[in-house]
Formats: sequence, structure tokens, C-alpha cells
Amino acid sequence: MPKTARIPDVVPHDNHVVTAKEALEVSFLKLEQELEVRLVAAALRAGWSADEALEAIDQLRAEESGP
Repeated sequence: MPKTARIPDVVPHDNHVVTAKEALEVSFLKLEQELEVRLVAAALRAGWSADEALEAIDQLRAEESGP
């Protein structure tokens, strides 16, 4: 039976659905970057060096992720 040109092929869900993770990932990464910039800026205003600030941020992340 020939296909009717008016009826498009059905696209499998795997080819067009964006997962929640994919949809949020870009925003999450931007927020994470903005947070780090703000933390470093606050540390610099408090008299810390940039290296000290980044080290402290890394330590906090390590504690957050746990053993």
C-alpha cells in the first residue's frame, strides 16, 4: 500500500525527546560558573588570594561529594 504524502513518518521518541538532564545541563553549568566567579570575587574582597579561594572551593566540592 503506498504511503500518503500528507502523513509524515512517526519519529521514534529516542530521536526527538530531550531528557530533563539535557535540557537543564547548560543552565546548570552557567549557574555553577557564575557561583564560582562570585565566590572568588568575595574571597578577593576579603583579602584572600585567587589561589586560596579556588583551593577552598575545591575543598568544599570534595566535602560535598563525600568519600
